[in-house]
Amino acid sequence: MNLKRYLPILQWAPEYGRDQATSDLVAAVIVTVMLIPQSLAYALLAGLPAHVGLYASILPLAIYAVFGTSRTLSVGPVAVTSLMTAAALAPLAESGTPEYIAGAVLLAVMSGLMLTLMGVLRLGFLANFLSHPVISGFITASGIVIAASQLKHIFGIQASGHNLLSIGQSLIMSAADINLATLAVGGGALLFLVLARKRLKPALMAMGLVPRTADILTKTAPILAVLVTTLVAWLFQLDSQGVRLVGDVPRGLPDFTMPSLDMGLWQQLAVSALLISVVGFVESVSVGQTLAAKRRQRIDPDQELIGLGTANLGAGFSGGMPVTGGFSRSVVNFDAGAETPAAGAYAAMGIALATLFLTPAIAYLPQATLAATIIVAVSTLIDFPALGRTWRYSRTDFGAMLATIVLTLVHSVEAGIIAGVALSIGLFLYRTSRPHSAVIGRVPGTEHFRNVLRHQVELCPRVTFLRVDESLYFANARFLEETVMDLVTRQPELQDLVLVCPAVNLVDASALESLEAINERLTDAGVRLHLSDVKGPVMDRLRDTELLADLGGQVFLSAYEAWQVLTRPCTKVTQRPDSEHSHHGNDREPALCQPVNYHRPDIPGDTG
Repeated sequence: MNLKRYLPILQWAPEYGRDQATSDLVAAVIVTVMLIPQSLAYALLAGLPAHVGLYASILPLAIYAVFGTSRTLSVGPVAVTSLMTAAALAPLAESGTPEYIAGAVLLAVMSGLMLTLMGVLRLGFLANFLSHPVISGFITASGIVIAASQLKHIFGIQASGHNLLSIGQSLIMSAADINLATLAVGGGALLFLVLARKRLKPALMAMGLVPRTADILTKTAPILAVLVTTLVAWLFQLDSQGVRLVGDVPRGLPDFTMPSLDMGLWQQLAVSALLISVVGFVESVSVGQTLAAKRRQRIDPDQELIGLGTANLGAGFSGGMPVTGGFSRSVVNFDAGAETPAAGAYAAMGIALATLFLTPAIAYLPQATLAATIIVAVSTLIDFPALGRTWRYSRTDFGAMLATIVLTLVHSVEAGIIAGVALSIGLFLYRTSRPHSAVIGRVPGTEHFRNVLRHQVELCPRVTFLRVDESLYFANARFLEETVMDLVTRQPELQDLVLVCPAVNLVDASALESLEAINERLTDAGVRLHLSDVKGPVMDRLRDTELLADLGGQVFLSAYEAWQVLTRPCTKVTQRPDSEHSHHGNDREPALCQPVNYHRPDIPGDTG
């Protein structure tokens, strides 16, 4: 077994030097400053005590440095998985109770086991079933729900709910109980963070700082909000005025924690753990690949499953919550000059020091400040313009995206993501079950063949070339039979039918039977079936089948070779006459000695 495959640290550690260590340490200091308030905030979002977020930012970072392949990914609690954690645990226990915390620990362990197993089995491709529109819609809706859920902390009122409708109703019912002191703290922190995001970088650059430094300082603005509001809460004893504070945080490093062995609880959390795993993996890999490409590096998605899986196991066994790669932290880590995953390990040491020495100060941190931090952070997740872009490009993808958004907003995050995945797969099956196909002819004077409905081409009424633009499998095998037989019944002079297969990457057993049935029916009708442009791997599968043994015609290397052989005796080769429209979509029929209507209104995109 290749140890470097499963222990990527062996790839970079032997060459690790002083320069790299210096860069990693600088990046770690900056990320640690940013990660402390984020960890506290995301624990609050998940309905957990603040220290759980800190615990989830120590051991997972160190473990990922050993098993992860991204040089700059920063692992820890993130907004979306925190929301999903809260949604999964809400029906099982009251927020903050020992049972609730035990559920979060179990979610982290289950997610870790699932991700690690998927990585060992090299199942990273499963994440591809989450299409980009579905992920974009889910993240947008989650951002809205997260922001709405934090308004109760900004207003200092009691409210609950895990979708936009229930949260909104709860906020309205509690509006009369708004605490003005809390609103002043939360509103002030929110205003500062919004202004810092928009104005601080230009202001720092005007003072002479280089853009990179100004950008990093801007991203660490939340720590200033934390320091100021914590100091104000301590000086003016705001807790006596009804301002909720984080409260006592256990000092010291986390203890080893065993997850619950209640099989009933495992079954209840299984679906949630799987969704958290897949969504977290997709988000993490997207960030990792984007940053790696900027340095001409690469990551291994299957090994990333193991890296994230072991990181989640570390989070669970140290009393933490589910973790994944965070976008904002990873970008800061990258911009700060991190060279290797060791930067994450150094950041873990920084968080560990915070749990040892800073917890008395954290006790005075207003929850409203953390809520403001969350709202500003998730605002970048909300992408309404994506709806317009998707609508203009693909109505079916827009439908999946909209369904994901609506169900996430009005029902739950789990319902939204499951519906999005189901719709994406369903729409894919529908589209590929009715594959695009085109009758093609030879472009005069060339070896190229194009759609007869789009180009001026040469045709022979005794030979038809049908290009199939999709792999052939069980869902579209019957449709191909119907398409072929429809062509044959409308062309009485037809003697040879060539299936042109440049886009066919697969022929499964069902499609093979359909091809054999097509060959048999065409033989009975006095028409020979030929194949051309068959790819090597497909031909390897077909070579020993009855299809090739009983094929009425031949297998040609290309459509042009088939044209040369089959049209040689043809005396009726004609051209489509109206060259005026030779390069544009056009539904007019090709000019043959005996006109043939190739237009099939029930074939999606048949003019393509």
